[in-house]
Amino acid sequence: MKAIAGQVAIGAGLLVVLALCWRLQDASAISLSSGTHLMGAGGLTVAWLGFTMWMGRRGARHDTHDAGGILVVHASQTGFATELAAKTADELRAGGLAVDMRAIDSLTPGMLAQARRAFFIASTTGEGDAPDVATGFRGETMRSASSLATLSYGVLALGDRDYDDFCAFGRELDGWLRANGATPLFDRVEVDNGDDGSLRHWQHHVAHVAGTTGLADWSRPAYQRWRLVERALLNPGSEGAPCYHVALEPLDATHLDWQAGDIAEIGPRRQRGDDTTLPHREYSIASLPADGALHLVVRQMRGSDGVLGLGSGWLTEHAAPGDAIDLRVRTNAGFHPPTDDRPVVLIGNGTGIAGLRALLKARLASAHHRNWLVFGERHSAADRLHVDELERWRAQGRIERLDLVWSREGGSERYVQDRLRASAHALRRFVGEGASIYVCGSLDGMAPGVDAALRAVLGDDTVDALAASGRYRRDVY
Repeated sequence: MKAIAGQVAIGAGLLVVLALCWRLQDASAISLSSGTHLMGAGGLTVAWLGFTMWMGRRGARHDTHDAGGILVVHASQTGFATELAAKTADELRAGGLAVDMRAIDSLTPGMLAQARRAFFIASTTGEGDAPDVATGFRGETMRSASSLATLSYGVLALGDRDYDDFCAFGRELDGWLRANGATPLFDRVEVDNGDDGSLRHWQHHVAHVAGTTGLADWSRPAYQRWRLVERALLNPGSEGAPCYHVALEPLDATHLDWQAGDIAEIGPRRQRGDDTTLPHREYSIASLPADGALHLVVRQMRGSDGVLGLGSGWLTEHAAPGDAIDLRVRTNAGFHPPTDDRPVVLIGNGTGIAGLRALLKARLASAHHRNWLVFGERHSAADRLHVDELERWRAQGRIERLDLVWSREGGSERYVQDRLRASAHALRRFVGEGASIYVCGSLDGMAPGVDAALRAVLGDDTVDALAASGRYRRDVY
């Protein structure tokens, strides 16, 4: 209403100006023809009409969300979610993106329908309740269907594992967005009691969207001191970028402590002897503590200027064997393997073999052999990222099924998602026998393709039920 009133006032003011201009023309000593006189007045009229139409459009844009920006929505009980939303908004703005930050009680279905991207920071309070500020949104908007097919989103769920319904509202919000057609930019990030590692993981995703991966961490990891002990090229002759097996040992052996599925946070350096604090980089761990070293699979990444990326440059070129490496292990409970002997389906591509390799090692160590691995790379001759080891495990009967898919060798099954569709009967059988599905690798191409294939074969309801029960897990980046 204020916007409309303002437009009326401005329009009235312009009419007064128009009248004055007409009066001045009549009183002018300059001789004007009748046609010229009318053209001048008509021009002013057109200008006024054009201006009021522009103001109308401007007011309409003011009352709705700018589809070119990003919504950052916070649902906070104590203020922590609001603080994190502000940091998220700052990160996005640092990347040159327009941001509309607002509390969830000011969010309308119309804003969501117009938005193209949104980040939600959602607290849970009490015994799994939504924050007070989200009561209306949860009770009204989330109880009705919405068309959100054009929305891509991320959810940061805040909670405390001391309570039974950990991150309940964030999980409910994520489920509602998916059910109404929205597409996750990445998997939901859950934070236990303000855990710094999970918050850094959220910043990692936000920075990827914003293009600000060079900015400082919101909180610096409490690094341990490790040592680079081995580096070996895994794909000589590949058309792709060089990919290395990297092995690290801790200076304190008690730090050999993690589970399959966990993440290594690396503190990179631009060159040897440089102690400048740089943003951390995350890598899926490819080994178990019993291996005596922490293994990574690192592909060299280069910017548009040809300069090596911070993390991959440090680990694959700048650091020398024997050099100290700053490292912190971050628990990634959402990608830990099942503790029982249920079947598993492991799906990935490229450096995603790292996380899958650790899961397989954990399964083999427990004598659980109902493992089906679907792995994709470029060429069978050059891009054998630990494939010899996989084939040996298959020959020993420790992997029930091994599907290797080579994208540059033609055929109708170029990618792992193609193989899943072609193996629909086996996939349904594994899932029917209680299998859990794990996906590791590329977020941009492989992960959505695999999700679409799973839904085509199993159906949306089954895939959603698998995700809700923890039987569909992803480590994608």
